[in-house]
Amino acid sequence: MSNRFDASDIKKLKLLVTVVDRNKGEFYLDVISQFEVNYQMAVGGMGTANSELVDLLGLNIHKAVILSVVREDKADEIMKALEQRFTTIKNGKGIAFAVPMSSVIGVNLYQFLSNNRLGREK
Repeated sequence: MSNRFDASDIKKLKLLVTVVDRNKGEFYLDVISQFEVNYQMAVGGMGTANSELVDLLGLNIHKAVILSVVREDKADEIMKALEQRFTTIKNGKGIAFAVPMSSVIGVNLYQFLSNNRLGREK
């Protein structure tokens, strides 16, 4: 096996967006990181429901928005793991969706984001 990076090593990438209650953010970061994800970022968000509706339904409008760069071949597996936790964890509901990334500039950046170290020099 060669230490060189070539086109056959290329895996397509997706940006996975996961929105959960802010107090569950760390938990979901850990869930996603189990799938060879090297880059994640969590930012705070606010829900859009008005305060009367929030009070009536007892909703938490403080959200964690998790942005993760994942390999396309892992995306379905990650989504299934998230869906399973959304339905089984107390107050663990959320939403997740993935969009394709059309390009990444730089071999080293791509290798980091895709968790592909084949082309790295020792």
